Amino acid sequence: MKEMKLAAMLAVMALTVAAGMARAGELVSKEGFVDVDGGKVWYRMVGSGAGTPLLILHGGPGVPSYYLKPLAALGDERPVVFFDQLGCGHSPAENDSSLWTINQFVKQVGDVRKALGLKEIYLFGHSWGTILAAEYMFTKPEGVRGLILASPALDIPRWGKDAEKLLAGLPDSVQSVIHKHEADGTTDAPEYQNAVMAYYFKYLARRQPWSADIDSSFAQINPALYNYMNGPSEFALTGTLINYDCTHRLHELTVPVLFTAGEFDEAVPSTVAYFEDLVPHSEMATFKDCGHLTMQDDSTHYVEAVRKFLRKLDK
Repeated sequence: MKEMKLAAMLAVMALTVAAGMARAGELVSKEGFVDVDGGKVWYRMVGSGAGTPLLILHGGPGVPSYYLKPLAALGDERPVVFFDQLGCGHSPAENDSSLWTINQFVKQVGDVRKALGLKEIYLFGHSWGTILAAEYMFTKPEGVRGLILASPALDIPRWGKDAEKLLAGLPDSVQSVIHKHEADGTTDAPEYQNAVMAYYFKYLARRQPWSADIDSSFAQINPALYNYMNGPSEFALTGTLINYDCTHRLHELTVPVLFTAGEFDEAVPSTVAYFEDLVPHSEMATFKDCGHLTMQDDSTHYVEAVRKFLRKLDK
């Protein structure tokens, strides 16, 4: 009888070990909601490694975090925390423009950190998320060990000038459609939207076909929020951010900073290099044949560059 019990125990142990081995390559994931002004924001934490957590700020405004999913691969060394800012994706809310301010979105970053007990972090911002990351850093928060500013939009007037040059690289027929509808105030016309996609395929995400994650981000964008703060497209800038420029404060970023850009990025590499030159402890990585969504166009090299930067700071 004792032998039978021992055999049964060993069998259970073997099954448990086997199940653990099957799950060894999987990353632990949990999700939930955090209370913020105006509603709740959804978060997802991937990984449980010993490294300092990485908090991710998506772009837009109003474009949810699906497209940043390749960064979850970093969860084998540290927790990676995604959240959808209020008003988009998994964090829907009533359209209330009083909440659509830089200060309110900065406050959400602090609310998420506090709710999840993230005393020490690395902070990653992409596009509009770099504005959010910079403004959060200007509040002098404790415990931020390093910063990744991916395809930054830190000077919107300069972004607009760069966009004019990029737009000039499209066929004349596409440019004429774009200029006509912007002049007529008919940017919601299907013809305009189709022309915009020509710009996006060249400078936003170049790898075709687009991934399901990019499609999901577009499907759950909040157009009212995006239009209010940005404008009808990536190059038609009419929103509240139109005059935003924090370049005169970039010297205040005293933690190590990694700037990234794609070769064909909307955040033009020469402009990103200009930003990098203004930050004391900074470096820059550029990714060949990539657009604005560099982590989608070349996820392997992009994730490895971020991994290398974070490992260096972990020491």
